[in-house]
Amino acid sequence: MSNAIWFISYKLKKGAVIEDFLNASKKCHDEVLSKQDGFISWEVLRDNDIWIDLVKWETAEDAKKGETAGANNPAAKEFYSFINMNSCKLQLYFVEKSY
Repeated sequence: MSNAIWFISYKLKKGAVIEDFLNASKKCHDEVLSKQDGFISWEVLRDNDIWIDLVKWETAEDAKKGETAGANNPAAKEFYSFINMNSCKLQLYFVEKSY
């Protein structure tokens, strides 16, 4: 079975402080995502005002379960508070080949 990757693109809300956002993402990683079954890694990328989260999971099932993992967690809510949710798009990809 192949790994699954979330490819999530979004913009931050106007006035968001990048350092505060990155601190919130680290806290969300430490307290929510990294504790989920099948979690492998999370990379935060940026090109100007477009942000990308690449989150790698062991299986598609783990990725699906991870979607609701932080629903009521304060660290996840803080992280989401920085994101313009109207700009947010999540795509699930499957690793066909790694080199």
